[in-house]
Amino acid sequence: MKSSVLTRYRVMAYVTAVMLLILCACMVAKYGFGVGEDLTLVVSQIHGVLYIVYLVFAFDLGSKAKWPFGKLIWVLVSGTIPTAAFFVERKVVAETLPLVSGAQPAPANA
Repeated sequence: MKSSVLTRYRVMAYVTAVMLLILCACMVAKYGFGVGEDLTLVVSQIHGVLYIVYLVFAFDLGSKAKWPFGKLIWVLVSGTIPTAAFFVERKVVAETLPLVSGAQPAPANA
């Protein structure tokens, strides 16, 4: 598997996670304080588009890494749970890095 597949997933995982946190803050401002209705609309639209891109890249990575269906679904859904994508991304990278062509193997403990 090419390293670009993993890099695309990592970038979109972080971007989607950050946008989801920003969206949550906008929702609190909108419904908790009655301000920022227009900003919430814009942020939600941007997050929606970015989440679709994240889905495509995560599915691409999952198909090339030959993940089981349950794992693939969990990775895809993690983009909808605030902060989950940060943790899932770390685990996915740790598990997928050995599959990347040209990756350096982790040093063995002596």
